[in-house]
Amino acid sequence: MPEFTAITPTGLADLIAARAAALPGAAVLAIDGADAADPVALAGQVADRLRTGGRPAEVIALHDFVRPASLRLEYDRADEFTYRTAWFDYEALNREVLVALRQHGQWLPALWDERTDRSARARIRPAAPDTVLLVAGPMLLGRALDFDLTVSLRMSAGALRRRTAPADLFTVEALGAHQDAHAAEPDILVAWDHPDRPAVRA
Repeated sequence: MPEFTAITPTGLADLIAARAAALPGAAVLAIDGADAADPVALAGQVADRLRTGGRPAEVIALHDFVRPASLRLEYDRADEFTYRTAWFDYEALNREVLVALRQHGQWLPALWDERTDRSARARIRPAAPDTVLLVAGPMLLGRALDFDLTVSLRMSAGALRRRTAPADLFTVEALGAHQDAHAAEPDILVAWDHPDRPAVRA
């Protein structure tokens, strides 16, 4: 079994960017990680490197594809099962990002504003033929989403509890249950308990 290798945060962003740059045509990457892992920040670093290398790249936060509060909070604000199964609109993400990019050369940057609980009113954007979209957020793997490259920022339950806001601790159980239920391995697995000292298995 491949072992983890220590890597710097800069080296990790370089590694992912190099793998993404080698993908032909339009591509969609998953940077899978709990909110405590801040996958959006890493996705932004990778996108910056791709753009510097001449490849169009944009970041999509999964939290911009949440379902309305009437669905997310139907049972309880802190219900782990709802967070795992009904919080995020993965079907809309597939339709408006993955399928739209590949079949129509366009993509939607946001669907729903989680803070205001209203439509994001985002405009559909045209995409260059070699655009790379980086989708960042929790529980992306195991959703039958056809990503071209998958990265998982894996954190232990203890690290998640330490780094998660008290009001969101209910998500730790949901994240663990989802991981247990979906054994698919990412293309790049990152040990992320210490983001300043990650280790990678790729």
